Amino acid sequence: MTAQNDIVALDPVRSIVPQLSHLLRDRIIRNQLRPGDRISETEIARDYGVSRQPVREAFIKLQEQGLLVVMPQRGTVISKIVYQAVLDARFLREAIEADIVLILVSAPPAGLIAALQGQIAAQRAVRPEDREDFIHLDETFHRTLAEAAGKAGAWKQIDGLKSQMDRVRFLSLERFPVAKLIDQHEGIVTAIAAGDVAQAELGIRRHLREVLRDLPGIIATLPQFFDNPNGALAPPINTPIQGGNNG
Repeated sequence: MTAQNDIVALDPVRSIVPQLSHLLRDRIIRNQLRPGDRISETEIARDYGVSRQPVREAFIKLQEQGLLVVMPQRGTVISKIVYQAVLDARFLREAIEADIVLILVSAPPAGLIAALQGQIAAQRAVRPEDREDFIHLDETFHRTLAEAAGKAGAWKQIDGLKSQMDRVRFLSLERFPVAKLIDQHEGIVTAIAAGDVAQAELGIRRHLREVLRDLPGIIATLPQFFDNPNGALAPPINTPIQGGNNG
């Protein structure tokens, strides 16, 4: 199950359980551990050179996040991606980040615009084959907005809720409209710099709805990765933007 190059060494000086939880969560989000894969305490303990107790505690944390599930007679498996959880996480993220952007429009901290413009330049420098690098830079961009607005705690809450959404983002790497997303980042920064409340809010809401365009196609291509017990795809419910346009 485990490819050796997927394993990152643990830091013996730091607490093991949080490190292990983070590393396993990252492997699940990146689909190195895929929905339906079996995962065992014994194997993970051997891979990371630890006892089974911290692995057991890490598994509990991941189960609480909906990333692992205990299957009777089958052991522990990587959970499927819950369609409704993706919609819920994206909805919450939009609600929070729209307010974050509005805070910044009213009073952007000194140096923020230059820092964001530097990040956008780094995003444009990413090679097409290195789309995972863009996801990392995208995370940095959104975290920077939250921290600049004094909402680092809110960002941590978002980060804990959006695991299912992030799994979809990695599945959609081939479809990822990198150039379009970077242009949207630039539009958001331009609106913040200009103090344009309407354009800033419109920009962040549209940006965070991009994942909804790819989601039906990804589910159609990889239905075995998704848990959608009702069969049909429920439409997302969004805050109206641009005169009631929910798209």
